[in-house]
Amino acid sequence: MAKKVVRKRTAAVRKPQKKTSVFSVKFLRYILVACLLALVIGVGFHYRNGFAYYLGFKSNKITKANSEEKRISDVRNFQVLEKHEGKSIGIDVSEYQGNINWSDLGVLEKKYPLDFVFIRATVGKDRQDYQFKENWIGAKANKMIRGAYHYYRPNENSLEQAELFITTVRLQKGDLPPVLDIERLPKNQSITNLKIGLKRWLKAVEAHYGVKPIIYTGERYYDDFLKEEFSDYLFWIANYNFYREEIGADWLFWQFTEKATLPGIKGNVDVNIYNGDLKQLQFITVD
Repeated sequence: MAKKVVRKRTAAVRKPQKKTSVFSVKFLRYILVACLLALVIGVGFHYRNGFAYYLGFKSNKITKANSEEKRISDVRNFQVLEKHEGKSIGIDVSEYQGNINWSDLGVLEKKYPLDFVFIRATVGKDRQDYQFKENWIGAKANKMIRGAYHYYRPNENSLEQAELFITTVRLQKGDLPPVLDIERLPKNQSITNLKIGLKRWLKAVEAHYGVKPIIYTGERYYDDFLKEEFSDYLFWIANYNFYREEIGADWLFWQFTEKATLPGIKGNVDVNIYNGDLKQLQFITVD
């Protein structure tokens, strides 16, 4: 008779639960405190200017940094102007310059006379620049060659934008051609549709004034989106980089700085170089 094999049941051994170490609790507290501290510092840094104003003081470091940046900018501006001796120099203004004392304008860096000014007239399909009328009259009274530009909003109807500009700006003999200012990419349409809208604006404005408009944009925007397809138009290019010290051969105007200072204008103003002398500039004005 076979013996029965009796299997012994192994008693389950329960592992004792580890007690949370004092070190782990302290570590978690340190992490939490560090996160809260980082949050407070981050909020303080983000709103540093507001806190400074509220507390009634400004950081000397910020003031010194701005002063140094302005000094470097002035050095570059003078160098650029020196390299373009003989070319026509001008500015562009909008409501951001506030009330301009036009009779005080005249010479940049005590050496370079201002021949022309571009004035913002309209924005999008529904807004005139608040200072356009005053600036338009002031420039004429100061015997500066003047031009008007429209700030184009990519997501608004192009023909409505053209109509606003046309009803706002009355060009006279001796004024510069109208300017289309395009700086932004569309949010709710393709680049192809953007270009269609730009062409509609340009054609409508040209048909009204009988003169081909100029296009203003940044150098990168020009290279990436406009250079090839709008090659039959003349361009006014913005580039403030230190590596750029001379106007492009295919540019009509170059906006080389946004940080110049002039008597008659509070704060900074843009300065532009025309790719020619004063007589050549007069040649492209409206007959």
